[in-house]
This record gives sequence, C-alpha cells and structure tokens, in this order.
Amino acid sequence: MVTRRDIIVGAGVAAAAGSAGLAQDTSPDQAAKLAPITGDLQPIQPDEFRARIEKAQRLMVENGLGGLVLEPGASMTYFGGPRWGRSERLTALVVPASGDVAVVTPSFEEGTMRERLVIGDDVRTWREHESPFARVVEILNDRGVSDGEIGVEASVRFFVVDGLRAAGPKFAFVSGEDVTLGCRAIKSAHEIELMQAANDVTMAAYRHVYPQVEAGMTPGDIASLMSDAQRALGGSMNWELVLLNEASAYPHGSGQPQTVVDGGVVLMDCGCAVHGYQSDISRTWVHGDPSPRQREVWELVKRGQELALETAQIGAPIGRVDDVVRRMYADAGFGPGYQAPGLTHRLGHGIGMEGHESPNFVKNEARLLEAGMCFSNEPGIYIPGAFGVRMEDCLHMTAGGPHLFSPLAPSLDDPIG
Repeated sequence: MVTRRDIIVGAGVAAAAGSAGLAQDTSPDQAAKLAPITGDLQPIQPDEFRARIEKAQRLMVENGLGGLVLEPGASMTYFGGPRWGRSERLTALVVPASGDVAVVTPSFEEGTMRERLVIGDDVRTWREHESPFARVVEILNDRGVSDGEIGVEASVRFFVVDGLRAAGPKFAFVSGEDVTLGCRAIKSAHEIELMQAANDVTMAAYRHVYPQVEAGMTPGDIASLMSDAQRALGGSMNWELVLLNEASAYPHGSGQPQTVVDGGVVLMDCGCAVHGYQSDISRTWVHGDPSPRQREVWELVKRGQELALETAQIGAPIGRVDDVVRRMYADAGFGPGYQAPGLTHRLGHGIGMEGHESPNFVKNEARLLEAGMCFSNEPGIYIPGAFGVRMEDCLHMTAGGPHLFSPLAPSLDDPIG
C-alpha cells in the first residue's frame, strides 16, 4: 500500500519561481507587482493535434464508427478546432475515420474560422436559408462514408442530432464517448506540464492572498485579491469561490451576506488555466482560534485526501476511491453515503481542458485507473447550520501511483504551506 510519504508531489515550473515571486510585498494593492511564473511554456502544437486525430481515427475504426461530429467546446478545440461559442447557428468539426478533418460554419464566419483553425483547411459554409446538416453529410460522403454509425459527443444538442438524422437517413448517430473519452481522459506529458503550471499559479496566488485575509472582509473582497493574483502570475480564465462561516457548510455556497469573523471558517475553491489547461485547488482554515470540533473535522477531511491517494492505484476501479473514503467517514459518524452531515458530493472529478471532465471519483464508476488520467481529490465534510471543510488538490496517475500537482495542506494552523 502506498502511504502519504510515498506520494510524489509535483515540483512544477514554479517551484523556485513561485517562491521568488512571493518574496514581494503582499499588501492588497501589490498584485500588480507579482510576475508571471509560467515561463516559456508553449501551447499545444500542430503535431500533437495531428497525433490526437490519428488516435481518434484508430478508436473510430475499433468501435465501428465512420466519423465523429463535435460542436464547439473543449473536444472541438482538443482536436484542432478553434475556441468557438455555441449558438442557434451550427458550427461543427467533422473528424472522419479516414481522411482530413473539416469544419462546417455559417458563411459569414468563414474568415474568422480560417483565421482560428489549427488543423485542416476544409471549411464548408452554409447561408442562412440553407441546411448546415447537409454540409456535415456532404463531408462524410466526400470521405467515403455513405452509411453506418457516426459518433456524436454527449454534449451535442438535440436539434443538431435531429437535423443530422433528417439530412443523413442512412446514418445512425450514436454516442462518440468511447472516442472522445478514449483520447481526452489520458493526458500527454505536454498537457500535464500545462496543468502543473496552472496549479503552480493557483498555489502561488493562495500564498499571496492568505496573509491578507482580515476580519470584516466579504467573499467578493477575497475573490478579487485571488483573481488579481492569479492573473498577475500568468493564469487566465480565473475563477474563485469564497465561502465564509455557515455558508461553508454548503458546497457551492449561500446567497446570505457573509464576512470574515474571528472563529469563523474560510473556505476557498479557486483555479485558473494556462494555455487552456486548468487547476482546481481548495483550502479551508479558521480565522483566529479554531474550536476542537473544527480541528477534528479538518483533520478528518485531510485523512480522506490521504486515503484517496493510498487507494488510487493503476488498474483499480475508479469508483473504489470514493467508496473507501466514504466508508471511513461513515465510521466516524458522517453520512452514510452522500447524506449530510458528511461528504455530500463525489470525491473528485476528472480535470484537464475543462474543470469537470469524465471520468470521476464517484460510486459505481467501473472504469479502471490508467496512467495519464487526471482527477481532483476533494473530500469535504459539511455540517448544515454550522460549517464545512473541503480540501482539494489535483493529481495525475503514473505507473507508480498518483502524482500530486500541489502538496496537501500541512495543517489547520498552516493551511497553505
């Protein structure tokens, strides 16, 4: 069994740079003086996009699919499409089982699409009175696919699937998850490097913000400090959730007014992205002197993180990680299962280009852990009407076990490290 001493903690690109950057004045107006710590990291390059498409095509052949249709979103971007918003006008990336990818987009978007497209140059346009779905079928036919099963991502909207069925009655449009998940769930070394950088940024921002939290501050005050720090340190797409006092008992918070008070819980759940790859780190502490009950719950939550790391081993069912931690909490009087007071949400989620990706550390997840999978490890104990504690650090699986992107919080008295 792997113990917490055996867990490898990521050094990351900012191990030294972060410490140097944080040796600056940390007063609230000093975020602008923080220097980016993301170095000269490069975004995903065309060769890697091509390798992704080749893997997807192999998986399509194995699963009997003639192609894959993706709407704008992380999967479309993953396979070389641009970052693009969804609307009532269809834009789609078509990945055939053989041949080059192609894009369907409104005719007035062609120039912008060609400017942003990373891989391929086949852009099929449609005018407002024409069917975009016919363009998708046209691409498949041009790649030698005239019938059979075509995969669509789980997030593709109903009107798109309905339109494709009408335009291509010889096709059966089915789930393409075996392809999209088969590619995206296993991160490359480059993807892991970018995720490490995002986690380094978020941890450096926590070190900057933590000493500035004072009695009387609101969640908005603290979130602004964190957002400014993550941006200054090189993060983008920054997000911050700050829960105070009783609101910490509700995983996504409360609309009631909150301020930092002596003896009150401060729970922060924050992240950012570096070249599109995300971090997600939570820390909980008590402003002032913690009560024995607060300390007891904090220690139990941390033990849950450690137990998850001991359980997450290559070849183990992913759902087992959630089961083992939840049983330990039940033995301590919380739950049972997903009931409050206790751990009311899954133990963790997949992470990468999206903050929440499949698969998840959740009951009944039968997939097996593989090297390259990335997850959050975020047990919490929530006591409605009192307080909650959540700690969250992300990891990626290696042949030797889980590798943390950020070190676990040392203690309630030193929650950041």
